[in-house]
Amino acid sequence: MRILRTLGVAAIAALTVTGTSMVGAFAATSDVPPPLVGKSGLDLAPDQIGRSANVQHLFNTPHAGPLAGATGSDIAFAGNKAFVGNYNGFVIYDVSNPASPSTLSTVSCPGSQNDITVSGNLLYLSTDSSRSDDSCQSVAQPATIKDSWEGIKIFDVSDPTAPRYLKSVETACGSHTHTLVPGGAGTDYLYVSSYSPRADYPDCQPPHDSISIIKVPTANPTDAAVVATPNLFPDGGNPGGTQPSGDGYSATTGCHDITAYPSRKIAAGACMGDGVIFDIANPEAPRVIETVQDTTNFAFWHSATFNNKGTKVVFTDELGGGGRATCNTTVGPNRGANAIFDLSKDNQLTFKSYYKIQRHQNDSENCVAHNGSLIPLPGRDVMVQSWYMGGTSFWDFTDSENPREIGYFERGPNGNVGGGGGGTWSSYYYNGHVYSSDLGKGFDVLKITDPSLKKAALVKMDQLNPQSQPVYATR
Repeated sequence: MRILRTLGVAAIAALTVTGTSMVGAFAATSDVPPPLVGKSGLDLAPDQIGRSANVQHLFNTPHAGPLAGATGSDIAFAGNKAFVGNYNGFVIYDVSNPASPSTLSTVSCPGSQNDITVSGNLLYLSTDSSRSDDSCQSVAQPATIKDSWEGIKIFDVSDPTAPRYLKSVETACGSHTHTLVPGGAGTDYLYVSSYSPRADYPDCQPPHDSISIIKVPTANPTDAAVVATPNLFPDGGNPGGTQPSGDGYSATTGCHDITAYPSRKIAAGACMGDGVIFDIANPEAPRVIETVQDTTNFAFWHSATFNNKGTKVVFTDELGGGGRATCNTTVGPNRGANAIFDLSKDNQLTFKSYYKIQRHQNDSENCVAHNGSLIPLPGRDVMVQSWYMGGTSFWDFTDSENPREIGYFERGPNGNVGGGGGGTWSSYYYNGHVYSSDLGKGFDVLKITDPSLKKAALVKMDQLNPQSQPVYATR
C-alpha cells in the first residue's frame, strides 16, 4: 500500500448537531416466521434466504408501478418515513410499523441514479444520466448534445402522499451523488459529486477535478443555484494505473461520494483514485487537508463513513463498479473491501486494516463493498453495510486492526453479472431497524437482535441522511 499526503491542516471548531434524542427502548413488532438460519454464500440456492441467528427479516416489497423493473438505489429518512430512490423515480414509505411499511406515494421521474436526501419538507434527487430536459417526462438524450440536462431536482414533500416538483439545478457532468451539508438556519448546501468527463461532452469537459456546490434557501427553494465549483485536485489527483493484481485503479476526475461530519466541520471524500479529508468550516469553500491513495488494493474509492467520535474513517472500494464477482478466493480479502483509517485530531489518516466479508459468493454473484451506516452504540464502532449479492453485513471495527462480522442477511443468486447483477445497494440503521434497498428485489426491513447491540435502539432520530452524519447521543 502506498500512501501520499497533502500539506496543511486547519483547526476545526466544534458545532453541535441537533436532531437526535433519547426516548426509551424499542420493542420488536414482527411476528413474521424466521427464515432459514445458518447458510450463506455458496450454500444458498437461487433466491434462498440465509441469515445469522441474530438477524430477522421482517418485510419485503418489490419495485412496483412505474418503478417496476428499474434499479433500487439509496435511502433517506425523516420522522416515520423512508424515502427510497430508484432509477425511475422514488417511493415514500410510512415505516411507523417497520414490520409492515405502507406506500405513501410513488413518483415516476427517470434519471439514474436518483440519489436522494431530505431536509425538512424538501427532497433532493440526483440525475446522472443525460436527459432531453429537466422534467420527469424526459427521455434519454446523448451528452454530446449541448441542451441535454443532468443535475439536481428539488421536490416539496410536505404532503408525502403528493410530492411536488419545484426546481431543477443543472450541474457539470450531472449528479452521480450529492451530500447535504447544513449551512445554518434557512440554508442547505448540496455537494454534488460527478465524474467521467469527455472532450465531446459540452457540459462535462475534462479535467473536471471539481465538485458543484448548490446553495438552497429552504424558505425559497426555487432560488437554489450553483454558488461554487471548487477545484479539489489542482495537480490532477491520482493519474490512475495498474495494480500488482493486473486490475487498473482509477484516475481521479471528480468524486464519487462525500460524507460530511458537520460536528467537526470536516468531510471525507471518496474520489475515484483518492481518499480525501476536507475542511468545510466555510461550506462554500471546502479545502482539501489530507489525501491518501492505495495503488496496491483500491481500484475505485467509492464512499466513506466516520465513526461516531470522528476518530476513524471507513473508505470503500467498489472494485468492478458493482457488477463483478469479487467475494471469492481469487480476488481475496483486500480488494473490493473496506479500508479502516484512524483519523487524528489534526485530521491525518493512518491506515489500520481492511475488512471484507468472508462469506464467499458464487461467481455469478456481483459482490463488493457498498453503502452502509453506523449503528449507534456507546464505546463501540459498529456498521451495517450492503455488499450487493453478498447481502447485508453487520460488523464491528472498534479495534481498527481487527474488524469482525457479527451478523448477516443475504439471498442466494438472483441475477447474473452479465445481466446487471442484483443484491442490496444500501443498508442503513434507523431507529431500531435496518432498511435495505435491493437493486432488483425492492425494499427490505431487517432487525438485529444481538444483545450486545440493544442500546442502539435507545437512540431516536428525527431525520437521517447517511452521508451527512449526526453525532449520536449514546449512553
